[in-house]
Amino acid sequence: MMSNRLFGAAAALALLSACAGGPGGGLGSGGVGFSQYRLIQPRPVSVARNAMQVTPTIRWNRVPRGYHDVSREENWTLNGPLLDSLSFLGGIENGKRIVEQRRKADRKVPNFRADMSPPEIAAMIESFYRIRAGASTFTMTNLSPRPFLGQPGFQFDYDYLGGDEVERRGRAVGAIIGGRFYLALFDATRMHYFPAGLPEFERIAESARLKR
Repeated sequence: MMSNRLFGAAAALALLSACAGGPGGGLGSGGVGFSQYRLIQPRPVSVARNAMQVTPTIRWNRVPRGYHDVSREENWTLNGPLLDSLSFLGGIENGKRIVEQRRKADRKVPNFRADMSPPEIAAMIESFYRIRAGASTFTMTNLSPRPFLGQPGFQFDYDYLGGDEVERRGRAVGAIIGGRFYLALFDATRMHYFPAGLPEFERIAESARLKR
């Protein structure tokens, strides 16, 4: 899940030089050899294997699938994955993982269970950041009920210090619907990029509709 955190530094720097984001930005199919990035236009679009439909109001860039991404995941960015990322999980089934990981790994992110409570889901996501993203600190705040995809759901915010010693902040909005886990998560550097991108994330989360 959200494996753009694990991209190599050289690739990230190349992306940052090409990625403008916002109303007039976007990487598109050209730019410094990153032809796998796809420009997302501000209009209704299906995400995460057509599990959800969302409506961005500015241009985004769809991030190529990473080694640790699960099949029902999709990641976007405005300014490059080391500065901001928007992740969607579309219908993770009971007992399935939220991130690909080695079978014999010493530490593993717990699999999703359909009977998880919102605090347990938050703890599962925290384990991702600590195990897969190398977070040395992780603080969750403001866990509260919030509708998502037209169903009762939850929201929480979090702050963490990544393995690169950069302070980041995130907001997760999700729900369990029909025993499946749906999530929209915005993650960015705490200085500038999180507050700059949060209003657009809120618009996208409010626009989200279940497709199946």
